[in-house]
Amino acid sequence: MFPLSVCVLTFNSARLLKDVLTPLAEIADELIIVDSGSSDETLEICQKFGIKPVYRAYTTHGEQMNYAISQVSNQWVLCMDSDEILDPKTVEEIKKIKSGAMPDPHMAFRISRHWFVLGQEVHNIYPVTSPDYPVRLFNRECVGFNNQPVDDAAEGYNNTAVITGFVKHDTFFSIHEVFNKLNGYTTRLVKYKNVKPSLARGMFSAFGSFWKWYIFKNGWKDGKVGVVTGTYAVAYSFMKYLKAWYQNDASQNK
Repeated sequence: MFPLSVCVLTFNSARLLKDVLTPLAEIADELIIVDSGSSDETLEICQKFGIKPVYRAYTTHGEQMNYAISQVSNQWVLCMDSDEILDPKTVEEIKKIKSGAMPDPHMAFRISRHWFVLGQEVHNIYPVTSPDYPVRLFNRECVGFNNQPVDDAAEGYNNTAVITGFVKHDTFFSIHEVFNKLNGYTTRLVKYKNVKPSLARGMFSAFGSFWKWYIFKNGWKDGKVGVVTGTYAVAYSFMKYLKAWYQNDASQNK
């Protein structure tokens, strides 16, 4: 048997935090929360679980998660976001993993993550299909998160296994949240990654995203919510080029 540290990132996460922390408390020998300045009831909910969050100003998700990992005292960590809820099968499977011999440090475990948008499970949300299988349980001495500005991932492992059960990723709970995150993601992408400014490329990318994510990836099967996720894919694909073009034009005119 070996101890497990759990890392969670929060920012105004009160909506789901109790549901997120309750199953995590069953498997965590240590629970580290890194908060980036919540102004809702997030900190109060943490206190009810006996947790005092650590503050760190947000840069990128990967940097934030790596900072959380640096705060733990155990070798093995489970990294979760504050809109991801473990189901009972996943909790029991992690307990079984913990109760056995410590795995090889280059081994990592994936979760089956099902995406929910506006309260409905969807077939995709750009740029992933649902379910996807991110690595979340690993040995911190070998594995960490890369520094991609958006869609970062754990890396450094040699082999992986999928944990039985699934995780409900209850993201984009309102139309406002959809486009608020769209704006944040594309702004961060342009800030930290070299996106070549091109309106023509943006329009071509947007057209291709509609066909790929709404038509071929079955977004149309999700009804009204599918229209939202399809619009999100189109807007994301276009806006990153639009913002790069605007910033490049602004810098040349200074």
